[in-house]
Amino acid sequence: MSRTRTALLAAMALVAGATGTAYAVAPDGVGAAAVPCTVSYQVQNQWDTGFTAAVTVTNLGAAKTSWAVKWSYAGNQRVTSGWNAKVTQSGSNVTAANESYNGTLATGGSASFGFQGTYSGSNAIPATFTLDGVTCNVDGGGGPTDPTDPTGPGDRVNNPYSGAKVYVNPEWSAKAAAEPGGNRIANQPTGVWLDRTAAINGVNGGMGLRDHLDAALAQKGSGELVIQLVIYNLPGRDCSALASNGELGPTEIGRYKTEYIDPIAAILSDAKYAPLRIVTTVEIDSLPNLVTNTGSRATATPECDVMKANGNYVKGVGYALNKLGDVGNVYNYVDAGHHGWIGWDDNFGASADVFHDAATAEGATPADVHGFITNTANYSTLKENNFTINDSVAGKSVRESKWVDWNRYVDELGFAQAFRNELVSTGFDTNIGMLIDTSRNGWGGTARPAGPGATTSVDTYIDGGRYDRRIHIGNWCNQSGAGLGERPKAAPESGIDAYVWMKPPGESDGASKAIPNDEGKGFDRMCDPTYTGTPRNGNNLTGALPDAPVSGHWFSAQFQQLMRNAYPPLS
Repeated sequence: MSRTRTALLAAMALVAGATGTAYAVAPDGVGAAAVPCTVSYQVQNQWDTGFTAAVTVTNLGAAKTSWAVKWSYAGNQRVTSGWNAKVTQSGSNVTAANESYNGTLATGGSASFGFQGTYSGSNAIPATFTLDGVTCNVDGGGGPTDPTDPTGPGDRVNNPYSGAKVYVNPEWSAKAAAEPGGNRIANQPTGVWLDRTAAINGVNGGMGLRDHLDAALAQKGSGELVIQLVIYNLPGRDCSALASNGELGPTEIGRYKTEYIDPIAAILSDAKYAPLRIVTTVEIDSLPNLVTNTGSRATATPECDVMKANGNYVKGVGYALNKLGDVGNVYNYVDAGHHGWIGWDDNFGASADVFHDAATAEGATPADVHGFITNTANYSTLKENNFTINDSVAGKSVRESKWVDWNRYVDELGFAQAFRNELVSTGFDTNIGMLIDTSRNGWGGTARPAGPGATTSVDTYIDGGRYDRRIHIGNWCNQSGAGLGERPKAAPESGIDAYVWMKPPGESDGASKAIPNDEGKGFDRMCDPTYTGTPRNGNNLTGALPDAPVSGHWFSAQFQQLMRNAYPPLS
């Protein structure tokens, strides 16, 4: 099923004081006084078993402090979820009642809401609508993906990766092919990182967003094609890791909106690019910081406390979801950290709540979120086969080992599937899908264990059997011994839309020493192989590779290591 609304009416938010003139005349020419209300019902997306719809009701009678719109289906349509109204169904009869925040409906004012439903056979527009028991005039109908509307751009899909090629970034591909042995993976699809405003038009003569979209159209041919974009430029970006700080200060939310998101949305909405399936991964490593690195926690930073207090992470993500979600062929996936970050009891549910807060900020709704992505720019292994979270050794649970450290999850696949269910429980659509970045979590090579560790203690059992060979699960920068993981593929597991290489292999996580740059990126000691750590990594060595460049810059030594330790191995 589709999980994102597209191009909802301009009145998606409550419109106070609207004149309603466009709706004031009934088809028989009777004046406005004869029409107490109008309803516009638009099918926004439709696929073989379901649909999303947007409804706008305009009140032309006396002002109201609460309202309810009702209709009946002639077919077998069933409403499964809604937003901006309490939408319920009994038999064929549907009622959409106001939420607590949008009950006021002035004379001439409008309220809009949306919902998702299922159907089989026909999906006819209801013939009659009432507002508080009074029959309304029906304005328009159909929608861009209504099968009766031949002008629509085509149906959205449940999983954009299914049946589609994925864009190969020519710039990354050329760097990969130039490396010894790199031609073995140079044709793999990777994400295009829009990590500063200048990237929209291209940095230092490189490809800009339109250049990539044009190249994607050329690669598409007659089939379907996904292009993957990383939206990554929040104010006060990455408050817990200096290596990936950005160009905007903590309070510059206005610049983020007008100079960054708005131009991207304008380009993506160009009809020229409507044939593409555009996957956006929204603001890597941002929202989880508000849970794990604030307040009285040992891992808290003053910078993250600032971002939690000013709300600009939540506002920025919400604004991006709202604006990009209005583009009919965009599929938004929000970053959801990884199991070694939010897999603990204290972080799991709290993170899902923060994501929902962002998805309802700045005009966004949960319907703007098609799914979530985990493990981007990280190393958590996809599946640990030599132990499970339920194992006990020498009288101790796996959770008591130093490596697992009371986490609920031991690998990324199990976490992503469980976190998907948690997100649904907070109000996201039941059909959201997950992406897992497998670009650097293969952990192959000679160090890969062939079986479980010794059972002399729970620590020897885990450390001897775990594929993930990091010194500590909190280590994140240019990790020694890492390898390429599963190659990108669609629908590999239940609830997983795709394995992706959103972080391009060979791009540094951060500099191993201070390097002046004009990108706003600082020196993070977690990228220094000599540093003895912080509470985030148990005060262990960082495990970072030496001689690394600034984050995002090409790191040949890392690229060669990733190929050497790939799992599955490269041929």
